[in-house]
Amino acid sequence: MEIIHVSAECYPVAKAGGLGDVVGALPKYQNQQGHIAKVVMPMYRTKFLNEHSFDVVHKGSFGLAHYYFEYTIIKESNNTTGFDLYLVDIYGLLDREKIYGYDDDDVRFTAFQIAVVDWISKWKHHPDIVHVHDYHAGFIPFMMQHCYAYRHLSQIKTILTIHNAQYQGWMDWWKSSYLPEWDSFKWGLLEWEKTINPLASAVKCATKVNTVSPGYLEELRHDANGLEMLFEYERGKCFGILNGIDVDVWNPETDTYIEENFNLADFKIKKAANKKVLGDQFNLDETKPLIVFIGRLVGEKAADLLPASISDSIYYMEGKMNFLILGSGDPLVEQQLEDLRSQLFG
Repeated sequence: MEIIHVSAECYPVAKAGGLGDVVGALPKYQNQQGHIAKVVMPMYRTKFLNEHSFDVVHKGSFGLAHYYFEYTIIKESNNTTGFDLYLVDIYGLLDREKIYGYDDDDVRFTAFQIAVVDWISKWKHHPDIVHVHDYHAGFIPFMMQHCYAYRHLSQIKTILTIHNAQYQGWMDWWKSSYLPEWDSFKWGLLEWEKTINPLASAVKCATKVNTVSPGYLEELRHDANGLEMLFEYERGKCFGILNGIDVDVWNPETDTYIEENFNLADFKIKKAANKKVLGDQFNLDETKPLIVFIGRLVGEKAADLLPASISDSIYYMEGKMNFLILGSGDPLVEQQLEDLRSQLFG
């Protein structure tokens, strides 16, 4: 079975969160089980891009409203990720240092998706499954079924994996011209709450939908940033599949990012040595318990609770523990943590 994963992130190329981890691991293990799994993502200006070699496999072009874009598909030459990795290069649009956070992200990710579908439409064969991840690839099932130029792809099965339903890619209706010419009678498949909603469209159009755990699927029926009723309507094709980990990457016996590798026999000694390295690096007392938060500083990760929780803990426990925070996100939370650090350390 040939499976094409389409995603904005993929470890180790470019990653902002769990999406990148999943897309960087799942295809590798699918290949090990005998499938042909490939990944297509935008070409950002990353360390990975500069340190690996690539071959050009396709060039094309398309219109997007009053824009005209030429795109290039490049393939990583040496299969270092464990699967075929393809990057979509659109000069001046995708070739930037950051993944997200630009004012024209709607144009960037719509153009990325059009390039992917346009490229697949030129293949001499059809893949068995196109697997799209989050809203950044959410238009693809709709385009494959209802854009006139790509209707010959409509029989390909599509899967949507929702890693985070809080981000949905909302667009005003005047931006409907961003999509290649499409059947206007199908406007309802793009719409939710009077806006174009790529994530909602993918839920409606994909053959199957899955979330990163059964618990998250249940949560989305009650808290999905406005899509709660949609998940009720489409519950028959929705499944929750618990995320795994890449045991090759997350292996403390071989991990090159820690000072001392360890196993079950010596983990107490070696983890203490690693803690000392962290303590030396961040001027922390290694004899105190160390509490670490690594993640996006946003409400769904409960990061908004961190500043007050840390402050109260330090006060009531008289500073008998250390806290180490790694992340970015809500500017208010970031500022509160910076203020707390200044209060404690000057």
